[in-house]
Order: sequence, then structure tokens, then C-alpha cells
Amino acid sequence: MTTLSSSSPWPLASPSPSPNPNPTFLSFSSSPHMAESSPPPSSPPHHQTTQTPTTHHDPEEEEEEETLSELTDSSSLPSFTQNPNSNPTHLPTSTSVPALLHLSFNQDYGCFAVGTDHGFRIYNCDPYREIFRRDFDTATGGGVGVVEMLFRCNILALVGGGPDPQYPINKVMIWDDHQSRCIGELSFRSEVKAVRLRRDRIIVILVQKIFVYNFADLKLLHQIETIANPKGLCEVSHVSGSLVLVCPGLQKGQVRVEHYGSKRTKFIMAHDSRIACFALTQDGRLLATASSKGTLVRIYNTLDGSLLQENVDSVFGKICGFEIAGVLPRYFSSEWSVAQFRLHEGSHYIVAFGHQKNTVVILGMDGSFYRCQFDPVSGGEMTQLEYYNFLKPEETF
Repeated sequence: MTTLSSSSPWPLASPSPSPNPNPTFLSFSSSPHMAESSPPPSSPPHHQTTQTPTTHHDPEEEEEEETLSELTDSSSLPSFTQNPNSNPTHLPTSTSVPALLHLSFNQDYGCFAVGTDHGFRIYNCDPYREIFRRDFDTATGGGVGVVEMLFRCNILALVGGGPDPQYPINKVMIWDDHQSRCIGELSFRSEVKAVRLRRDRIIVILVQKIFVYNFADLKLLHQIETIANPKGLCEVSHVSGSLVLVCPGLQKGQVRVEHYGSKRTKFIMAHDSRIACFALTQDGRLLATASSKGTLVRIYNTLDGSLLQENVDSVFGKICGFEIAGVLPRYFSSEWSVAQFRLHEGSHYIVAFGHQKNTVVILGMDGSFYRCQFDPVSGGEMTQLEYYNFLKPEETF
């Protein structure tokens, strides 16, 4: 095992040694879905920073220490395939209702991932169906608190969770489902709150730090200081090209936008209260934010930080998860919401626009899956097209 030393926050005053002294440990270059990866520059060039308002904060903290285990060459496929070993521990599928620990969409909102106290599951959104599940031996753990997909390929990032985690909560495990095993790990001194994947980058979110790695060799490219971020808020662009990353800033209500292509950082004072959630367009040009008050959604231009529109409503604030799509100009042509769908109180939900025209997909931590249709012109109550409970299939109607 090789110990990695974290580098100083970018920009660097002078080139520093690579944090990964042996980058040949990992090579995804042979994997079809990694074809877009490109090697990073040997040292980051000057990084221009602009912010609104101007602020500088560089707390002296003990450096994080990451460790990287030796990895075998991955032969993962570009999309999920039916693996004859549907259960990596050869256990019968559990019939008990699992506790839900994690819920998230993949990058194009065509699938969603579920982490439970038994393992993890992957579902297709349209049509709704379970693609596969992996149940671990609960006698030795089993809980998965983070499941991050990489579009529809066989590579996932897993973090243990729940009262009996399958993996340590301070480690990111790189899982190859084609091999039904972990092919590597990143280890930290504190709990991993979230992970974001691109074809060329791995982004790891801790409570007050974010680490950006090159996917091809796991070289540490950048680390970012944030305000306390227990929810692990962070979003990245996904179109091919330069990475745009959005995360909390160093002040309450502030978001930080990193444009890696132009080496620019933009700070936006989005709200007076704490940021509850935000979403980024696939190209990274538009940013939607909601505060902890849950009554105001604002849309910003990430290039210059300008406020483009705001919507006075509590619907998205309560859901605390949303996507920006082509419907955005019509939806925000009014200061009030165009369409609504009533959800049960007491649960946390995430929502995204569906692949069918004028539809949304809503996922709940109670196991609910809704597909609804809205009228972008007349608005009003959405029409429920489908409902499933992916934790309790017998309750589906």
C-alpha cells in the first residue's frame, strides 16, 4: 500500500511533487467508458479567482492523508450486463425490507442507485425496473451509505454506511460490477459524505474538504476548503470538455464555482441562510440554488455569477433536490411555480426531469417512485403516471 500526501490548495506557488508516487497502480485507459480521459498537466497553471463579495479564508488545518491500495487492471464493460454472480457473497436474496441509507440518480437521470443496510441496488427509470442488486453478508456488515454511478457502466463508487457498514465510512471503494468486487480504494482521516464521478475525474466530498482526482491514475489534482458541509453538497458538469465544479464556499449562503478549463474560481453569495441544495446543468453554465428556508429558488450564470431568475415557492425547497433542463425558461417565466405535485410529509425526496417530454421522476427515502406529467403552458396539478415502492413491491399500485 502506498501512502499519499495531500498537496496544497490550488493554485500552487511552485510545482510540487506528485501526490501519487506510483501512478501505475491504476489504469482505466483500456476501459471503453474511460476513452475521454486525458492526462493532467504536471502542475496547475495560475488560477484566477473572482468573488462576490471579496473574501479570503485559508485556515491552517492538519492535512488529510489518503491511501491508495494496489489495483488490478479493470476489464469493465461500457454498460451494465447481466452478471451470473448476482450476489457477490453467494447469499440468497433477502426477503426482509431493508433500511434505505442512500438514494441518487446517475448522471443522465436514466437510472437511480439505492444504498441499504444489506447492500445496493440499481434501477432503470424509464421503463421502471430493477437492473440488479448486490446483497452482502449482514453478519459482517452490509450497509452501503453512498452509491455513485458512472452513467451506465460497471464502475461504481461505494462508501459504507449505517450501523453495520460493509466498508469503512472513511474510504471510497471503487467497485467493478463486471468482476463483482472492489478493485481499489481511497482512504481519508474523516468520514466521506459524498462522491461524484465523471469519465475523467473522481471527486470526494468530506465535511470541510473536497478532493479532485484524475480517474486514469488517481493523481490528486486539487483540494478545496469549504464551510461545514454535512450533506456532502457538490455538483459537477458532465458534458465532454472542461470540468465545472460547484460546492459550498467558506461563508453561510455562499457557493463556489470552479471552472477548470479557464482556471477561474467564482464565489456567489446565493442566499442569506445556509444552502440546502443546488443543481447544475450538464454543461455547467446554469446553477439553481435553494436555501435552508426552502422558499426561494434562484438561477445563476456560473460564468459571471449574475442572478438570472428567482422563483418564490417552497416545493423544490422541501424536496431538496432538482435538475435544470430545457423547460427552465418557461418554468421560470413566472415568479411562481407553474406545476405542482403533492407529496407525503415526513420524507426526503429528490426529483429530476424524465426522459419523456414534460415529465418528472420523483424518488423518496420511503421507497417511493413517482413519474408525473405536467403541462408547461397551463400548469396546475401534475398527473401521476406511475407509482412504485422499490422497497416494498407489494405496495405498488
